[in-house]
Amino acid sequence: MSYASETKNELARIEPEKKCCQLAEIAGFMRFAGSVGLAGGGKFRMVMTTPNLAVVRHIKKLIKNYFDVETEITVGANETKALKGAKANEYIIRIGPEHNSEMILREMGILMVKEGFNTLSDGIYDGLIKTKCCRKAYLRGAFLAAGKINDPRNSYHYEISASTETQAKDLRRLVNTFVDITARIVERKNGYGVYLKAREQIADTLAIMGASKQYFDYQEVIMQKEMISVAKKAEQLDLVNMDKAIRAAERQISDIKKIQQTRGLDYLSAKLREVALARLDNPDLGIEELGKVLSPPLSKSGVNNRLRRIGEIAKGL
Repeated sequence: MSYASETKNELARIEPEKKCCQLAEIAGFMRFAGSVGLAGGGKFRMVMTTPNLAVVRHIKKLIKNYFDVETEITVGANETKALKGAKANEYIIRIGPEHNSEMILREMGILMVKEGFNTLSDGIYDGLIKTKCCRKAYLRGAFLAAGKINDPRNSYHYEISASTETQAKDLRRLVNTFVDITARIVERKNGYGVYLKAREQIADTLAIMGASKQYFDYQEVIMQKEMISVAKKAEQLDLVNMDKAIRAAERQISDIKKIQQTRGLDYLSAKLREVALARLDNPDLGIEELGKVLSPPLSKSGVNNRLRRIGEIAKGL
């Protein structure tokens, strides 16, 4: 099961207690999963499609609880009259005139009156999203309808598809009402996408929609990836430091041998000669470890000072 399906399954188990939130979630789903057409006699019908059975059951229950309407559900493969664009494995939810479709569409803010005539709106009806809880519910419904989210172990991407630019802009405006969330719009082949790429914003959006388990799973993956990244950086830093230490030791040995071949090590003071001999005997030791083999042991800075002095002497020869 995909990460997006797991997320939708969790969201489909949420039952809004407030009527306003029930309405907002239904409206979000209808707006982004449905299409409105004429049913004859000037009446309207709403058709919604989704491949997720848990989502179908959830939306059917919400519609029943709020509107007291039993919706008609069929499967694309069993359609006697194929629905344009419906896939064989998609569930089709219909709300027709017999289900008071016109009343439902008006309450959703989808069917409006303009200059005395019925007209279909294209965006999100502001009356449905006045409160924060309703905006959360509407976003949840929109994601259940047309949302996708990548598994964070692979990449960070959250998106809700919209059929028109107006829908996309209204949804972006809704998403961006939440603190520290900045959604963007991209034009796709068959419409538009409202998306997030920042991992923290995606995690926060999961929490906003109410997907608590997915939120904590997402955060755990982020933390694990950060730990791996830190470990890799530390390993790379260790390798860099090791390379630097090896090059420094090679340079120090070269300086000591130069002095040895030209003047002899007795040319050095007793303290410098002790460090020079220790370096020749221990070419692989780091500065700190080299200081420990001296008698008495010498600090890292002390060893560095003496090796630097040896280097200056070698340079002057």
